[in-house]
Amino acid sequence: MEELMGNAAGSDAPIAPGSVENGIALEAEDLALMEQFLRDPAHDYRNLKYGDTVDGKIMRVDRDEILVDIGAKAEGIVPSREMQSLAPEDRVALQVGDLLLVFVVQSEDKEGRAILSVDKARQERSWRVLQTAFEKGDVITARVVNYNKGGLLVNLDGVRGFVPASQVTGISRGPDTQKQSDMAKMVNTDLSLKVIEINRNRNRLILSERQAVQESREIKKDELLARLQEGDVRTGTVSSVCDFGAFVDIGGADGLVHLSEISWSRVKHPGEVLKVGDKVQVYILSIDNERKRIALSIKRTQSEPWTRAGERYQLGQIVEGTITQLASFGAFARIEDGIEGLIHISEMGDERIQHPKEVVAEGQVIQARIIRIDPARKRMGLSLRLQREVGEEEAADLEPPTEE
Repeated sequence: MEELMGNAAGSDAPIAPGSVENGIALEAEDLALMEQFLRDPAHDYRNLKYGDTVDGKIMRVDRDEILVDIGAKAEGIVPSREMQSLAPEDRVALQVGDLLLVFVVQSEDKEGRAILSVDKARQERSWRVLQTAFEKGDVITARVVNYNKGGLLVNLDGVRGFVPASQVTGISRGPDTQKQSDMAKMVNTDLSLKVIEINRNRNRLILSERQAVQESREIKKDELLARLQEGDVRTGTVSSVCDFGAFVDIGGADGLVHLSEISWSRVKHPGEVLKVGDKVQVYILSIDNERKRIALSIKRTQSEPWTRAGERYQLGQIVEGTITQLASFGAFARIEDGIEGLIHISEMGDERIQHPKEVVAEGQVIQARIIRIDPARKRMGLSLRLQREVGEEEAADLEPPTEE
């Protein structure tokens, strides 16, 4: 140093490289070294603040806390109160060197360490995933953890969500006691859900199982429509019954069986022969891809009864039938499914009759004689009068002769 000062004081000796009068070059060199030191990744400390979520490396696992390297000047700690969401088996599985997502609760305590939270980190990640699912309309899965009067409570990795009872397909709309019973059965089951409302500031998350199911059915319906062909026969389940027909689920899509396509017999209401849950064979009548509608038939999976009527029935034959409908001109009687005969009012008796209701009633079982039959036109004429006359004659023949 004295040599350097001597040179600077007036010596003619050449100045060493990097040395300038008054030490100006030395200061520049020190600044360059400092800048190089700061650029070194090994000393690139993070300036962490509350709310930051970072991946840290586990340095030590103690009973009451976890020491985590988060790239700050000092390690951070996760106290036991901030890892309540970790299941006991998950906590036991933590190893030194594992990566752990943590949330910065306090950037620095009095000992210079950051206070971290696993619970809040999981919530933060879950909120982000839920926000993305909401924006994209994705279907997610969650486990039902409890229920209340209004619906189901689900847990989504630290975030509590609510599914209103009206948005769950498996909850009846009957008495409250039935609703409560239905919801109790769903605890600890997984549901497919769609986010319909999310407000992180209010900690509000509303979900719908009904919309998720509907979307899933729409996807299945599109796939099914692409595979279906008119004339196919499928097995389905009656999903609902209404005045004009019945809807049948054929594996992801509902098709309509119109009242006229339920049976070859006369049916006044679908409920007479079908109920929800019945397994039925259906024939694909038509497919409307644009409107996504499928027309089905149950009766066309069975042979048309009139095709064999000519073999089963002949003129003069006595048949048993059930009165199905009364009209001013006569009454219709079902002989078998799909085959009905007409008893004209003139064939109901020898006396003058004003209306068939004077002789027969709907639902009554009668014996009648076939007086006309035309399978090609699907018509059959019946007579009660001739049946009675023949019956009386046969009865008379069986009576023993009277003694004179």
